Amino acid sequence: MGAVPKKKVSNGKQGKRASHFHLRHQSLSECSQCHSAKQPHRVCPTCGYYNGREVIKKEPVGGPV
Repeated sequence: MGAVPKKKVSNGKQGKRASHFHLRHQSLSECSQCHSAKQPHRVCPTCGYYNGREVIKKEPVGGPV
């Protein structure tokens, strides 16, 4: 036979166990190229640079001139 709970787990016990299942704040770092906020270890969504080199070709904010 498999392991089966003898009684129903109460709402309080369930809530105490699930109290750590919350979302955490997103950590942000500064882009070394354009100094905007970005996620660490990710390509900057503003300028397309990662680790000092251009990874994604981005148009300037004003568009093509």
